[in-house]
Amino acid sequence: MGTSIDIAELDATAQAELVQRREVSALELVDAAIANIERLDGHLNAVIHRRFEQARAEAKTPKTGAFAGVPFLVKDLIAHSAGDPFHEGIRGIAKQAYRAPADTALIRRFREAGLICIGRTNTPELGLLPTTEPALYGPTRNPWDTTRSPGGSSGGSAAAVAARLVPVAHGNDGAARSGSLRPAAGSWG
Repeated sequence: MGTSIDIAELDATAQAELVQRREVSALELVDAAIANIERLDGHLNAVIHRRFEQARAEAKTPKTGAFAGVPFLVKDLIAHSAGDPFHEGIRGIAKQAYRAPADTALIRRFREAGLICIGRTNTPELGLLPTTEPALYGPTRNPWDTTRSPGGSSGGSAAAVAARLVPVAHGNDGAARSGSLRPAAGSWG
């Protein structure tokens, strides 16, 4: 890498700009994110499915889009990549080793933006609970205070970004009470 900047400190836009200026390669970004996951995720339990070799292979192919070459993680709920396992936190699906037959529209859009998926993040069963503590994978811990949950159904994604495993991760807010991506009613002050 031609710069002394710590890649993990940069957001997705800054990382994409480095790739665009050819100061770093997509593979360097992917490898840096993988190294962070391997070093930090053992205790956080944010990343439940690692697709490191596929991501490295994808990083070797030139990307286009606003976030060309930027590594990211996908929440194990709703968005699925062809051939990758997905469980939505449900033990019964895990036993069946279910694999997505095709990319969802959202995954196609992530790819069109140039993002490189390096794995899937933990979520409660069907994303229904306000904490990420599924029986299937166990609890995800908040990197700022590991005695606490990162909260809602996007807890694995939240913990991954907060710990700077990746600069950006997929999250969504489907359940009315989970509050995955929005504050609880009345918390605006």
